[in-house]
Parts: sequence; C-alpha cells; structure tokens
Amino acid sequence: MEANTPAAAPKSGQVTRIARRRALPGQEAKYEALIREMFLQMRKCHGFMGAEMLPPHEADGMYQVVVNFASEADLQGWDACPARAALHQRLREVAEDEPEYRCFSGLEAWFAPTVVPASMHPPRARMALVTWMGIFPTVSFFLWFVLPYLQGLPFLPRTAIFTALIVVTMTWVVMPQLTKLMRGFLNPNAESK
Repeated sequence: MEANTPAAAPKSGQVTRIARRRALPGQEAKYEALIREMFLQMRKCHGFMGAEMLPPHEADGMYQVVVNFASEADLQGWDACPARAALHQRLREVAEDEPEYRCFSGLEAWFAPTVVPASMHPPRARMALVTWMGIFPTVSFFLWFVLPYLQGLPFLPRTAIFTALIVVTMTWVVMPQLTKLMRGFLNPNAESK
C-alpha cells in the first residue's frame, strides 16, 4: 500500500474507514481545524453517514479520524473529490507522514481493535442500554412474526435460523442507525462532526 493510498474498502454495505496520523508539535489546533473543515466537505458527498475525530490520549500520540459511508462506491467518490485532495495537501503541512488507513464493514467494524483513549470509551451501562434498545424490538419482531413459521422445525435448525436473522438485522440494520442516533448519549465527550 502506498503511503497516501487508502486501503481498499470492503466490497458491499456500509463502510467505516479509520485514518491514524500524528500532528506536528505545536500544530495540533491547525490540524484539528483542517479535520473539521474536511468533515464539512464530506457532508456534501453522496452516502456520507458521519465522522468523528478522536484526539490522542498522550501529547505526542496519533489522532484517529473515523468516517462512515453508505457504500464503497460512496467512499471512493469522496476519495476522488478535488476538495479531499486539496485538504490532504494542506494537512501535509501540519502533520507527520501520511495517514495509516483501515477499512471495515458489517460485523468486522464491531470487533475491529481500534486504538481509542480509555477516556473516550462509552460507559458499559450506556453501551448495554443501547444494545438492549436494539435487541428488544428486533427479538420481539422475530418472535411475533417469524417464529410461528419455524415451529415445525427441530430445535437446533429453528434456533440457528432465528438467531441468524437477529444477528444480520442487528449488524446491518439496527445497530448502525441506533449508534448513530445515540452517539451523543454513548460518548458525550467525543468530538463528532
């Protein structure tokens, strides 16, 4: 992978890309301002779903910029945007090296080990509440509308189909929307744009 070439995004579905980069000493405020400007430009792009900047935990640590697009094609549209190229040129003046990129989609994004300062993790009680807010209606829906049609199946196949439907629905439908909606509740201290 070339230094300034973002990693290839997954082939389908919502895409999350994380860019890690260190600001030059004394240039942190300018770096953050440029990232905020980049978020404003991203909002104009088709399929943009949100972005946030995670500042470093230590003074000389790396910033993380997490962006979400509805599809790989939408992310590629942003990558080809002249405004992005201009912003990246300006970022080179206030940052070390080129950004390190990682892309995720679906379940992969839930379990990807990103480096987030401990102070930025949502409290477990809030994560549990938001997870329950997604699981309760999803399970209730499938119990009411789908389970009656599965009653003729043996226990294990019935359970496998039932849980597979819940996992797929939670991963690609419920949790992306719910975590976006509840972002402020989950992490009120994160700087999101």
